[in-house]
Amino acid sequence: MTTAEPLGAVRERVLGALRQDIIGGRLRPGDRLVERELADRFGVSRVPVREAIRALLAEGFVTFETPRRAVVRTLTRTDVAELFELREALEVYAIGLAAERAGRDDLAHLEELLELAARAMREDDAEAITDVNTRFHDRLLAMAGNGLLTTVMQPVDGRLRWMTRRNEEWAQQLDEHRKLYDAVAAGDAERARAVSLAHVRSNYRSTVGHLFGEDTTNTEGRTDA
Repeated sequence: MTTAEPLGAVRERVLGALRQDIIGGRLRPGDRLVERELADRFGVSRVPVREAIRALLAEGFVTFETPRRAVVRTLTRTDVAELFELREALEVYAIGLAAERAGRDDLAHLEELLELAARAMREDDAEAITDVNTRFHDRLLAMAGNGLLTTVMQPVDGRLRWMTRRNEEWAQQLDEHRKLYDAVAAGDAERARAVSLAHVRSNYRSTVGHLFGEDTTNTEGRTDA
């Protein structure tokens, strides 16, 4: 006798698949999420689909044009600016902690990820580069050794990957990641924070350019609007 998959597990499976579809661009801004169609796709009832859509709403991926019409959210400049302001405050702080607390195994893992990123870049593998870059930042955050900080960052991580997935300044990103590694490996928290700040602001400018076709930043890296 086959044990039925628990409703919570079904919801998480559907949620994870839809979230990844949005981040990866298979579901684009303005695309409608129809409960019946998604239930058929996943072979489930409409209940876990409805719950997954509500979770995507809370995570900032989806909006309701009407009470019954859910669509993938269209990002605005304000959305991007606010998220990067939060990233700047939290990630820069985390990198400083990582520099103070990095162990030998942590640094070896970062070195391995840098090598994987360089290989993916040589192979022109955009999906692999995005994955490795995300793992690099996740590892640095874990190295900070602050569970609360990780918890605060988790809800915005997906939206950051969604915003930045089309950035193709791969060589620049790899160079900046190597500078981050050097500062962290040296145990220089002040330099690590400065490099991290420059990296976040550079990434912000690239993201704005890719999403909106122009650079709308001022000298501090925030939007003028």
